[in-house]
Amino acid sequence: MHITIKEKAAAMLNSKLKPGEFLRVFVKEGGCAGLTYGAAIASEMQPKESVIHTEGTIRIVTDAASVQFLDGLVIDYSDELINGGLQFTNSNTKTTCGCGQSFNLQGFPKLEGSKCKI
Repeated sequence: MHITIKEKAAAMLNSKLKPGEFLRVFVKEGGCAGLTYGAAIASEMQPKESVIHTEGTIRIVTDAASVQFLDGLVIDYSDELINGGLQFTNSNTKTTCGCGQSFNLQGFPKLEGSKCKI
């Protein structure tokens, strides 16, 4: 599993994460390209979650369904007024929507039942 946390994201996470907390990253269906990333700071792991990346004091946890979409993930941070916050990009992305908030990964089938067909 290869995940990169850029310097600005690491600084922000190190300032926000309290001892025992981690960043939960997940993938869910949504957006016009089919998939979106989500993240939350948490302190208790849910069933079927595991730590997939550790960098210094930053731990990234995800569920079994999302892990297949996270290899190659790059996490950055922007403090811009519009589109600020954690930014997720993936080198395996096949397509993205116009606003860049959703994606589809190369080598993965289209989601069945999705409104968006790429």
